Amino acid sequence: MRMRLRLAGGVLLGLALAGGALAHGDVQPQPVDTTGLDALGAEWRSENPYRGNAKAVAIGDSGYNQNCARCHGLQMVSGGLAPDLRYLPTGKEGDEYFLERVRHGAIINGMTKMPAFEGILSQEALWAIRAYIEAHHEE
Repeated sequence: MRMRLRLAGGVLLGLALAGGALAHGDVQPQPVDTTGLDALGAEWRSENPYRGNAKAVAIGDSGYNQNCARCHGLQMVSGGLAPDLRYLPTGKEGDEYFLERVRHGAIINGMTKMPAFEGILSQEALWAIRAYIEAHHEE
């Protein structure tokens, strides 16, 4: 009887762990198609060159939902896991914070809270995501 209970408990634990791992979905960064945006070159811009660009906002919408929403929430409404980006400052001040975080990530108390995206997503993709975020800014 004990053997059956142990076996059943082990099977249930294994299923629970597998289900939890599968439930989170694909956490690999997804490519962002930036076709239609001006190429920015290798040197990082200090301000968003796509601010107010409707094409960049549309591309950023897709890029955000594929790469950022799992932590920052759909339509940037955070559930508390990560900052609510609707309140990120606009303009140069917000660009500086955004650029630091997306390029280098955030490690807090030795734990990666946000991965670094430099070298994974292009500068064009990241600035398009910033254009999307800024287009939905709230006070």
